[in-house]
Amino acid sequence: MAREPLARDLCISVCICILLIAHQSTCFYLPGVAPEDFWKGDPLRVKVNKLTSTKTQLPYSYYSLPYCRPKQIVDSAENLGEVLRGDRIENSPYVFKMREPQLCNVVCRLVLDEKTSRVFKEKIDDEYRVNMILDNLPLVVPIRRLDQESSLVYLHGFLVGLKGQYSGMKEEKYFIHNHLAFVVKYHKDPELELSRIVGFEVQPFSVKHGYEGKWNENTRLTTCDPHARKLVTSSESPQEVEDKKEIIFTYDVEFEASDVKWAYRWDTYLLMADDQIHWFSIVNSMMIVLFLSGMVAMIMLRTLYRDISKYNQLETQEEAQEETGWKLVHGDVFRPPSNSDLLCTYVGTGVQFFGMILVTMIFAALGFLSPSNRGGLMTVMLLLWVFMGLFAGYTSARLYKMFKGTEWKKISLGTAFTFPATAFAVFFVLNALIWGQRSSGAVPFQTMFALLLLWFGISFPLVFVGGFLGFKKPAIEDPVKTNKIARQIPEQAWYMNPVCAILIGGILPFGAVFIELFFILTSIWLHQFYYIFGFLFIVFVILIITCAEITIVLCYFQLCSEDYTWWWRSYLTSGSSALYLFLYAVFYFFTKLEITKPISGVLYFGYMLLLSYAFFVLTGTIGFCACFWFTRLIYSSVKID
Repeated sequence: MAREPLARDLCISVCICILLIAHQSTCFYLPGVAPEDFWKGDPLRVKVNKLTSTKTQLPYSYYSLPYCRPKQIVDSAENLGEVLRGDRIENSPYVFKMREPQLCNVVCRLVLDEKTSRVFKEKIDDEYRVNMILDNLPLVVPIRRLDQESSLVYLHGFLVGLKGQYSGMKEEKYFIHNHLAFVVKYHKDPELELSRIVGFEVQPFSVKHGYEGKWNENTRLTTCDPHARKLVTSSESPQEVEDKKEIIFTYDVEFEASDVKWAYRWDTYLLMADDQIHWFSIVNSMMIVLFLSGMVAMIMLRTLYRDISKYNQLETQEEAQEETGWKLVHGDVFRPPSNSDLLCTYVGTGVQFFGMILVTMIFAALGFLSPSNRGGLMTVMLLLWVFMGLFAGYTSARLYKMFKGTEWKKISLGTAFTFPATAFAVFFVLNALIWGQRSSGAVPFQTMFALLLLWFGISFPLVFVGGFLGFKKPAIEDPVKTNKIARQIPEQAWYMNPVCAILIGGILPFGAVFIELFFILTSIWLHQFYYIFGFLFIVFVILIITCAEITIVLCYFQLCSEDYTWWWRSYLTSGSSALYLFLYAVFYFFTKLEITKPISGVLYFGYMLLLSYAFFVLTGTIGFCACFWFTRLIYSSVKID
């Protein structure tokens, strides 16, 4: 019977998936990336997004605060990823006219009461930022760096307000940013009067506006006046937030011509501070890991070549019996492990993760997942996860049949449920906590139903289809026969203890990604853009190599010490890197974040626990597949009498 190794089938499956999706991508349209041209005087409608805070990690709708409202609030169309991110994009009363500057436009007047003043103070305390969008560009606040006068740092959104003290007073007061000085940067067509928006900036001010007489729609302010060309400056008296206080919201709009072309307008947002350190760290990490991987590969190839040559030169049965090492356990090395069903389930789920991440990174590295397509990355990952269920079912069923299993439906059910059910249960609990805080980050019931529909309506059947196809295939044959009676495992040295070996094995894979992990966590929890997918793809490849090599090395040492229980050990060796990932997440929480609310802390550790669990399944599967290929290779290369 022809042998069909599992690793080859996995490779073929992933390649077919990539080709299919790449073929479909030729006619795939990414919303939000088509340029829009504006004539002079065309209306520019500013949209508002969620209020965000790095201190609470709980987003809120813009109109959860008593800001000025348009006559009718209209929600913009949102994709699944936007809803899961907590985005709530709505229209606003801020309307500009292209290339027509405006001074001191009054938006509305608001008289605070006890409730509204308390809400504003809470958001100022938690350092919430207001996010706006114009022509699909997020609003930024330019701040000059102290160490480099010519360099600017762009912060996303402006603060709701600030806390401060009047001169000579100890009592701390709350001040709201009620005047916004917008700057819209545009790139003009040299031949036509058409322009494209390439930048959207703001400078917020807190101004206690004054006026004469009683307030009406035609009242002229004394603090800023478009007729007298009087602008708001930082020297004005700030607007205090207190009960019965009157707040007048105003804005200016200035238009600046820019040499930046529309295709490069996102560079401002993506080229953040400390970019040189970022690049250097990634390159340095890659060089170290590649050097270590090269050394490991060289040692392994030389050692194995010598062993195989020596074993094949043995002439007599007596000589073979005198030998020690990995050849002696050939009759037990392919003995099915305990809890083999669970191992099949986890390997299948790991293949599902691997396919999802690989295809997502290829698309992102090629530029298909533009940051202007908000929520696109999360939507694509969810859909790919669902469709990769086919390969998960196929892999788990093939491995299950190799272990002499007969109930492929049971293993398919386990593959379809084990990880998704755990993740959904944690997600549901965390979502209930967010819902209790009345945050816009809470996933609505309709979206929750859509997620269940994706799981049970698409992923679940595909896992069973894959399981059926995988079980129909001939069973993978072992290169050597398994003895009926299990061989006794000799006493192992302390450093070959399973716990010790497993913990050591996770260090190198984690070392390959921990620098990049810092920037990924920063983008998630400090609300920064992350768009260096080319480097991330290289780091992912290095992660695969290191997971495979460290597992093979430790598996080789394990077999040389006549311990043949490598199945679960190979999975846990590289999978233990998830433990270091979670420990790093704990370190990051206490050193980089300023989260003080218990609910926010529970959300952070809940989501990081899910991320670590997913990382365990992914890296464990990579290590297992590498070890599976390695053991089949070496035992099929020697003569077994």
